[in-house]
Amino acid sequence: MREDIEHTETASMARYPSLAGRTVLVTGGATGIGAGFVAHFARQGARVAFLDIDDAGAQALQATLADAEHVPLYRHCDATDLEALETAIAEARAQLGPITVLVNNAANDVRHRFGQTTAAEFERNIAVNLRHQYFATQSVVGDMRAAGGGSVICLGSTGWMIKNAGYPMYAMAKSAVHGLVNGLARELGADRIRINALVPGWVITDKQRRLWLDDAGKAQIAQSQCLPGYLQVEDLARMALFLAADDSRMCTGQQFIVDGGWV
Repeated sequence: MREDIEHTETASMARYPSLAGRTVLVTGGATGIGAGFVAHFARQGARVAFLDIDDAGAQALQATLADAEHVPLYRHCDATDLEALETAIAEARAQLGPITVLVNNAANDVRHRFGQTTAAEFERNIAVNLRHQYFATQSVVGDMRAAGGGSVICLGSTGWMIKNAGYPMYAMAKSAVHGLVNGLARELGADRIRINALVPGWVITDKQRRLWLDDAGKAQIAQSQCLPGYLQVEDLARMALFLAADDSRMCTGQQFIVDGGWV
């Protein structure tokens, strides 16, 4: 099987009965890794709401899930607008019920140069890659406490661990995700709310393939990963399912790296 089209049928993977009917919120869920989260949770029978600014991508995703038990609910929302974020979360709660799984996925790894960064660009980068994770979590904790527990999944990145160049603000924000997880694990844990970092390596989405996967990148993957083949969206989604399900009830304050053994 060619490594660039390597997929495993979802039907052969684990099902998590505890996710059926559970309300899940995914930020940045219209395309890429986020769309994988939305699709996999929906196929588990969860009630999924997802936020994004890509209306066309969201509609296309919903069309592929028209036969799901609960067709995912989409709300247009820029996660950097905290008022809009709070409103969208409230609307999702009103339509689908209390949110007990939050996937803080929205991010932008746009390339930038350290010496040319402006203060406005700095604030924007932190807003899109870190700030919304804090405040989205704050917005759903009440639901989780009332339900007797829940799971918050914060998306990190191995990019800062392997000292990649080209996106210092992104690397800084993603490293701070680990601080957020560690800083909240004990406080939230008292109410049986789990919070973990899901840390992808180089996941070959359509965007990555279009912008950055050249021959040098393919060679780097072959050299650096312990496992052959490309990381796929499904590989991250299946870890997210585990972290959201009751099967991971004693996992919190941890980082779960899915990178083919690169780090």
